Amino acid sequence: MRYLPLTPEDRAQMLGVIGAASIDDLYADVPAAAHRSGTVDLPNHQGEIEVERALAGLAGQNRPAGAGPFFCGAGAYRHHVPASVDHIIQRSEFLTSYTPYQPEIAQGTLQYLFEFQTQVAALTGMEVANASLYDGSTGAAEAVMMAHRVTRRAKAVLSGGLHPHYAQTIRTLAHVAGVEIVAQAPAIDAEAAVVDAIDAGTACVVVQTPNVFGTATDVTRIAEAAHAAGALLIVVTTEAVSYGLLKSPGEMGADIAVAEGQSFGNGLNFGGPYVGLFATRDKFVRQAPGRLCGETVDAEGRRGFVLTLSTREQHIRRDKATSNICTNSGLCALAFTIHMSLLGEAGLRKLAAVNHAQARKAAKALAAIPNVEVLTPRFFNEFAVRLPRPAAQVVDALAEQGVIAGVPYARLNPGAGMDDVLLVAATELTTDADIAALAQAIDGAR
Repeated sequence: MRYLPLTPEDRAQMLGVIGAASIDDLYADVPAAAHRSGTVDLPNHQGEIEVERALAGLAGQNRPAGAGPFFCGAGAYRHHVPASVDHIIQRSEFLTSYTPYQPEIAQGTLQYLFEFQTQVAALTGMEVANASLYDGSTGAAEAVMMAHRVTRRAKAVLSGGLHPHYAQTIRTLAHVAGVEIVAQAPAIDAEAAVVDAIDAGTACVVVQTPNVFGTATDVTRIAEAAHAAGALLIVVTTEAVSYGLLKSPGEMGADIAVAEGQSFGNGLNFGGPYVGLFATRDKFVRQAPGRLCGETVDAEGRRGFVLTLSTREQHIRRDKATSNICTNSGLCALAFTIHMSLLGEAGLRKLAAVNHAQARKAAKALAAIPNVEVLTPRFFNEFAVRLPRPAAQVVDALAEQGVIAGVPYARLNPGAGMDDVLLVAATELTTDADIAALAQAIDGAR
C-alpha cells in the first residue's frame, strides 16, 4: 500500500473548510495544564525488571475504584465481574475487539452475537435488538437519526433528565443531519414535561429512566402523547441493572430503547470501551443502525448463523446506509453476554434488589445529616443530594480522606446552576461500612 502523506497545503485547505486557524485550535477544549510540549521523561535502555518497576510506580499514583468507599455513577458503575467472564473472553477464539469480516466462518462469534441480541431484546422488552453499538450515548444519537428516517421529521425533544453527555452526543450527530434539538432545562423529576414540547413536526421524544439524577419514571403516558402526535418515543437507560426491578421500555410503550451495558461483565475501564444496547420494534428493523445476526439452516438443514440487515456503508451505498458505525466493541458484547448467562433471570432480579437496598441505606444515612437533602423522589441505585457547599469542594475534601463521594452534577453540566448537587450511586459492591464512612465524612465536611 502506498503511503500518501498530506502536504501543508492539504492541511491548510482542510483547516479552512472547518474554520480552524491551526491544528492547535482542534485541541482548544483540552486544558492548558494537560498540554505537553516536549517528550516524556523516561529512561532509555532499561531491563524488563526496571521497566516494570518504573511503570508500577506510575500506575501506583492512581487510586483504584476498589481501594475504598466509592459512590461514583452517572453513567458508569462499579459492579462485580465474575472471574469466569474474564477467563472465557480470553480464549483465543474470542480474544478480539474487532468485527468478524468473514462472518460465515466465525460461527462462534455470530452465535454469541445472536445470544446477545436475544438477551437485549428480553431485557428491554422490545422485539428486536442489534449486535450492539459503541456505547449508550452513540446509541441514543443513532436512535434520533433513526426516528428522523422513520418519521421524515426533523425535530427531537430531549428531556431535562437526560445525561448531559448523551445530549451532547445527540447534538453532534443531529447537527450534521439537520435535526433540530429542543432540550428541556435540567430537572430532577420532570420527564413528563417533554409532552408540552411535542407538536406535528416532532420526530421523537428522548427520555431517560432512571434519569441522570436517578429518578425512575413510568413513561407510559409520554409514549401515548408521542404516538398521538406521530412521533417516536426513545427511552434511554444508563444503568442496565435497573431492568431487573423496573418496568422495561417495551412495557412502557417505547419505540426504541437504548442503554449502556457496561454494568454487565465490563469494568469501569477508565471510561471505555463500553457496549451500547439498541432495541426497537420489528416494524422499524430495516431502519435500525449497525448489524443484526440471524439464525438459519444450511442446505443440509444444519443450524447456523448469518449476518443479516447489515445496512452499513461497507455493505450498501453510503447514501443508503443507516449508520457509519463500522465496528462495535465485540469483546465487550461477549463479556455482557457471558455475565448475563451466568446471572439468569433470577440472578438479575437478586442483583438488582441488592443494588436498590444499598442505595436506600445510603440515602437514609445522608438524609439524616443536617443541611443535606436527598432530592430524588424515587430511585433505583443512584440519587441526587443537595449539599450546603459546592459539591466539587466536598468531593475533593473527601477524596483526601480516601472516600470517593460521587459525581458533582456541575462536572457533567457546567453552568446549569446545580453546583451544590451531588450524584451518589451504590451497587452490590457498596458495603454498610462504606455507607457509614460516606455519611461520617460528609457530616464532617459540611
